[in-house]
Amino acid sequence: MFKLSKKVEYALIAISHINSSNSECPIPVSRISSKYNIPNELLAKILQTLTKFDILDSIKGPKGGYKLKSKFEDLSLVDFIEILEGKFGIADCMVDTECNQLHNCNIINPMDKINSKIYRVFSDIKLNQLT
Repeated sequence: MFKLSKKVEYALIAISHINSSNSECPIPVSRISSKYNIPNELLAKILQTLTKFDILDSIKGPKGGYKLKSKFEDLSLVDFIEILEGKFGIADCMVDTECNQLHNCNIINPMDKINSKIYRVFSDIKLNQLT
């Protein structure tokens, strides 16, 4: 079954929440975590990663939290996934050239075609369309 990881799901939930908030104040991790029942420490790590990649702004202090930067609007879903999970691929051979089945694989060509199509679809979806 092909599905997004929990890390990507949680990141999308957090970004959507921050984006839909009409507040000028930063949104604390704890507020998002408790509202959506996401483990606080995991969500904090995810949001730190998004800050490192300049998608979020981190504000320190007692009234701190996170704000979205305008860069998120231009980010594609595939770029977002790759920030959080690494190279996009529906099978190990699409991202790992060390696969021990690679030389004998009889499905690599159709898998590559499927991967390319999904990659293009995910590339056409911008984060602001999801939030």
